[in-house]
Amino acid sequence: MKKTVIIGATPNPTRYAFLAAERLTENGMEFVPVGIKKGMVLGKEIQNLKQKPLVEGVHTIALYINPTHQPEWYDYFLSLKPKRVIFNPGTENPELEKLLEANNIEALEACTLVLLASHQF
Repeated sequence: MKKTVIIGATPNPTRYAFLAAERLTENGMEFVPVGIKKGMVLGKEIQNLKQKPLVEGVHTIALYINPTHQPEWYDYFLSLKPKRVIFNPGTENPELEKLLEANNIEALEACTLVLLASHQF
């Protein structure tokens, strides 16, 4: 199972991060919502990004935060020891991509929703 941490999770059902949680659930995949917004995503409480919650067994991080807000979380992303990080449209960040690759973590510029719909996730 590919446990996915959704960074930038939101309780707003019109946002892509929420839609990704729905699609992951539909595909039988576990997700952990992490963000600065408070609330619930499909019955799961959003973990406070500012507290850098410990999540074990992470396969994928799906990023949904603007690149200008990412640098303060670089160490946190690395601490989760993901196998890959998906840079969803609008989150692309060459600096972070290089850092991830230097730590043997795949950096993938893609759309989580498209990857799930096309069975490439």
